[in-house]
Amino acid sequence: MALFRETADVSVRPAVAGDEFAVTDVQVASWRATGVLGEGVIKALDVSAMRERWSSAISSPPGPGFAVLVALDGPKVVGFAAVAPGQVLSLEVLPEWQRGGHGSRLLSAAVDRLRADGSDTVTTWALVDDTARAAFLKASGLGEDGRSRTLATGVREVVEHRWSAQI
Repeated sequence: MALFRETADVSVRPAVAGDEFAVTDVQVASWRATGVLGEGVIKALDVSAMRERWSSAISSPPGPGFAVLVALDGPKVVGFAAVAPGQVLSLEVLPEWQRGGHGSRLLSAAVDRLRADGSDTVTTWALVDDTARAAFLKASGLGEDGRSRTLATGVREVVEHRWSAQI
């Protein structure tokens, strides 16, 4: 007999200690799936150091307005968003769980958090060649605002454009 759920068992909650493992896994899998960074950058990642940084961000945020949120499908962490005052620093969903509303729920929760902290705008950055992210941001009401930055990954430089919206 198949289990039927009348409502989806999906949610977003603040990250807690121990979530750094899933958050790191989501980030690496998402970056790999986009292909935009290149396999050389992915292979050069120090996953242990990433996990330690996420652990610190979750348990000891650097200041007011900083938070990590996780998207759940049942008990499984399938995505996350990291926010700072006025910004969504990162928003990633496991590739196999994309297009299920998790990204939208995370962005909505992040915007709610930004508003609660007094922000009236939201900004985020997207890699120039990440067309799926650009489409998601555009569909969510954000637009490119003309700012760009170049990041040195240690393997090659990548360019990001800033997206923003009034909230």
